[in-house]
Amino acid sequence: MGKFNFNKDVMGQSQVLMDYAKKFTNNSNDAEDLLQDTLIKVYKYIDSYKEGTNLKGWIYTIMRNTFINNYRRKTISNGIVSQKEELTASDLSKSAVRNNAENTFMGADIQEALMKLPEAYYTPFVMYFEGYKYYEIAEHLQIPDGTVKTRIHVARKMLQKDLSVYKMSRIA
Repeated sequence: MGKFNFNKDVMGQSQVLMDYAKKFTNNSNDAEDLLQDTLIKVYKYIDSYKEGTNLKGWIYTIMRNTFINNYRRKTISNGIVSQKEELTASDLSKSAVRNNAENTFMGADIQEALMKLPEAYYTPFVMYFEGYKYYEIAEHLQIPDGTVKTRIHVARKMLQKDLSVYKMSRIA
């Protein structure tokens, strides 16, 4: 896909992405900032986009991860500074920084496994993961409830297979 088509396709999603951003932030100004941050990352990582991948899902995932990272960063920075003269053990544990390298690798592997899912399985799985009910997914995709349940089940099995290395590491 040429960069022109990619730009056109991304910009064609801007209103839907703005709606997503508003759901995350509940604030128009913050939603605009989130959308802008997301689009910057989309263009930064344009080379990692694989043609044929669900573009909206790919961008949405970047937006969700950006929102989560910004929220965590904000929470950590607000929680570290304390005006108290004496710090309790609880205060110290809140200010301690954890090494999340393993979680970062796992997150990247999960993301990669999700992107490998065919569109027919990806959308119902992600919608279910986001909290939608089976009937809501069925209405949105205009398919029977049973088909939604089957696709989510198959997506889980595909993800379990792709991420089986983590199943073994949890036992050890």
